[in-house]
Amino acid sequence: MTAAEIPWVVLPTFNEAENVERIVAAVVAVLERAAPGGFRVLVVDDDSPDGTGAIADRLAAEHAGIDVLHRSEREGLGLAYVAGFRHALARGAGYVLEMDADGSHDPRDLARLLAAVRAGDADLALGSRYVSGGAISAWSPLRRVTSRGGCWYARTVLGLDVRDLTGGFKCFAARVLEAVDLQSLRSSGYAFQVELTYRALCAGFRVQEIPITFHDREHGRSKMSWRIAVEAARVIPQLRRDAAELAGSERVNARLRPV
Repeated sequence: MTAAEIPWVVLPTFNEAENVERIVAAVVAVLERAAPGGFRVLVVDDDSPDGTGAIADRLAAEHAGIDVLHRSEREGLGLAYVAGFRHALARGAGYVLEMDADGSHDPRDLARLLAAVRAGDADLALGSRYVSGGAISAWSPLRRVTSRGGCWYARTVLGLDVRDLTGGFKCFAARVLEAVDLQSLRSSGYAFQVELTYRALCAGFRVQEIPITFHDREHGRSKMSWRIAVEAARVIPQLRRDAAELAGSERVNARLRPV
């Protein structure tokens, strides 16, 4: 397998000492079967005070397929992903996958996301809770309503057919991330995932939603806050204005139809 075909999985972490070893081991086990020709798992740690970074360093020393990127500044999940994406692209990644390190995303689904992009069915495969076959496990009614409402708001404002715009379990062909201008992304929190998918669609790439079951974290605390939600409500309308200014509203609207 050439470098251009190797998948990289980017795992941002902050205070995930209770989860990171288990998740990384599960990711490695899946990729050893799904990508026997080679893969990389990149832990991007934002200077976790609970020792997550040190655990990741130990795992990297024990397995040649694991890398660690230490960030000294805590700038939010979006910028941690951008740092990981740029690191992978600079090293010739052919596919870049992203997922949470808290157990919310089942590592076994990585194989299905990767297969969809490798087969040429899509340029971006998105693990979706809100298409047929998708589900959420162990969420309160309030959290379900909040999540559904956030997706509905983003879909309505941006004029998209994608059902799960806020999900963070994805597989990109490298060319998608190279085309969306990572450095100019506007959002860093809840809206970051919306912006990535929207920019991919505006650039003419094909998005396919793959049904997944989303699990609530078993250990640690959620990083979601009201400030992140407020940022999303403020940023999402601006995304469409930005796209219209860059490409012309008619061209953008014509492209917003995922596969």
